[in-house]
Order: sequence, then C-alpha cells, then structure tokens
Amino acid sequence: MISSGEPRDDADSNEPDAGIAAFGAMLTRHRKSAGAAREHLRKFLAGMPDGTALAVDGQLVLTELVSNAVVHGRVSPGREIAVRFEMICGHLRIEVHDASSEKPAIQRSTAPDELSGRGLFLVEALSVEWGCAPRPEGVGKIVWALVGPGSGVR
Repeated sequence: MISSGEPRDDADSNEPDAGIAAFGAMLTRHRKSAGAAREHLRKFLAGMPDGTALAVDGQLVLTELVSNAVVHGRVSPGREIAVRFEMICGHLRIEVHDASSEKPAIQRSTAPDELSGRGLFLVEALSVEWGCAPRPEGVGKIVWALVGPGSGVR
C-alpha cells in the first residue's frame, strides 16, 4: 500500500532552506500513489505564497509523472517512488524519482480510440519545461517538470 506519507528522516521538509521551500516523500509503487502525491502537493502549496495558483496544473502534471512511474517503471517489487516539490522564483518544480532507467517518451501516434498514451502531452502542455535525468544516487531516473503561473499551452 501507500507509505504513511510522512517525510522520512532523510527527506526534505517544507521548511525553507536557504530561501528555497522544498518537500520530499517516499511512496510505494501502487496505483493509489498518485492520489497520495497530490495530497502532499496540495498541503505543500497551501503554505506557499501564490501556491494555489499552481495547484491545478501542478496536480495534473504530478499525477501523470507518478502514474508513469507506477505503470512503466519496470523494476523489482518493493521499489519506491520519491516525489519532491520545490518553489523556485514563483515556479513549482516537480520531481518524480524511480528505479527504472527507461526514459519517458511522448507517443506521437496515439490512435483516437486508445485509452492511454497522452499523459506526457499533458505534461508538455502544462509545463514551462520538463525533462529526464539519471539519478545522482545511482539506479533509476528523475523525471521533472517546471510549472509556473500561466505556464503551458492555453
């Protein structure tokens, strides 16, 4: 199931550090983890100046990134997903860490009747920018997105 949702001892807190507000938590790889991640984000943004302006787009982007980590992160059972949020100059940086090294790719030829395959289109449309990088700790990757006020395609 889902972790308690409380930050671990080695996780970031939502207390500002050197002028940057950040939060991090570990979630199990489970279909309900996207909901838990959204709840963390709502709480994080509630404490930030103008955070509510980023809540809708931020939650959509976060849901897609966590869902991708759960569905496509082909790793051994028991591996967790880390989420991290950071406010930087009025923008929300969302990170999802997983143990899979498979990079996400936008499916350019999704058929109209397909039930999936459009999530990264949403991430691209709602973000100022997004990308993927290897995890500095070793195994896996970080998929990140930067959401700002009025960011993305409207």
